[in-house]
Amino acid sequence: MVSNDPIHNQVQEYYGKTLQSSQDLKTSCCTAGAPPAEHREIMALIDDDIVSRFYGCGSPIPDAVEGLTVLDLGCGTGRDCYILSKLVGPEGSVIGVDMTEEQLEVGRRHRDSMAQKFGFSEPNVDFRHGIIEDLAACGIEDNSVDLVISNCVLNLAPEKFHVFSEIFRVLKPGGELYFSDVYADRRVPEDLRDDPVFRGECLGGALYTEDFRRLLAVLGCPDSRIISSEPIKLEGGAVAEQAGNIRFFSVTVRAFKLPSLEDRAEDYGEIATYKGSIPGRAHAFELDADHIFEAGRPMLVSGNTASMLMETRFAQHFDVSGDRNMHYGHFIPRHT
Repeated sequence: MVSNDPIHNQVQEYYGKTLQSSQDLKTSCCTAGAPPAEHREIMALIDDDIVSRFYGCGSPIPDAVEGLTVLDLGCGTGRDCYILSKLVGPEGSVIGVDMTEEQLEVGRRHRDSMAQKFGFSEPNVDFRHGIIEDLAACGIEDNSVDLVISNCVLNLAPEKFHVFSEIFRVLKPGGELYFSDVYADRRVPEDLRDDPVFRGECLGGALYTEDFRRLLAVLGCPDSRIISSEPIKLEGGAVAEQAGNIRFFSVTVRAFKLPSLEDRAEDYGEIATYKGSIPGRAHAFELDADHIFEAGRPMLVSGNTASMLMETRFAQHFDVSGDRNMHYGHFIPRHT
């Protein structure tokens, strides 16, 4: 697909030709800690030219993904696609979408060798050329994807409403958006949004936190959850001078396609107990920064949290008691 949008053209030029490796970035938007051990083991199997051109800002790969259909928006050379390829297994599948052919070509030429390394009879990764504002043009149908991930790419999109609208169109009911990206503590001025280097460094199109919240609410998702948030340090140089007093953060967020969510946490007396059954999470499971479930320990949860546990792929891993017949007011977190 060819786009005539000047921002798309700037980004394609920057990531297709200007940058040749992650060392060429002028700033470091990736502040996340080390990936979990199971991801590092898979990364050790991934070919070097895929990893060397990785420009992400986090580790947007959630738990319990075996057998899922996953969509990676702005997949680049496919590092996260191949991590997910191994995690979803031969019964699952991964679709990577990117508008930069130079990066897709790197990912495509390793499909067979990576499938062989993972012990699969055939590849389960499909790379598609296109813009993330128009996933229909990439052949991705309504309600067809279990999980959408993205790694420091959504900020690069000029039409964010179209991007998030497409995400919730293709997600199945109960499906999840799980992504890492750059956020700003205020709206970035227009002259910086249009600057090719400032945008290419993932700063010009950074999401203002409150605008992101409002956007998801319009699309029917009134409750998204922060997994982690770390400040991005711009140490000197022209980019730091341009940024001035704007503060940027590397944030990982999850959101579910659930019609039952309310715009505030409400208390219905529901109690959730984690079974300890998610692979690699025998002792505890982190839903978000404010909800860590210890195995076997009952925990009072809001109606929204109960929905995220009961109406998604996590349902098999939790016992949730209670119903919505009685309302006890605004939810105040506490252990039972």
